[in-house]
Amino acid sequence: MFGRQSALIVFSGALLIVGGCKSDNLKTMTVDQVAARIAAKDGHTFVYDDNPQDRYAKGHVPGATWLHQEPTQADLPADKGATLIFYCASEL
Repeated sequence: MFGRQSALIVFSGALLIVGGCKSDNLKTMTVDQVAARIAAKDGHTFVYDDNPQDRYAKGHVPGATWLHQEPTQADLPADKGATLIFYCASEL
């Protein structure tokens, strides 16, 4: 699915929807770190796929929610302390 050297952007807190924000809360995680968070099923980690719909349909991170547009507050969890993981892939 994704190479081990792939990295994902992670945000702790729901303020990421503010366009162009720069925050010390943005972090990069390895695929293994993200897999561990998903496997923990802690109820506080949410994964979002920002790929085109056809790429999402071909395969995506298990449990990921496809973003068909810019996320709105309705797309995000009510837990403002949740960890939000957004990812996309570019073709090589």
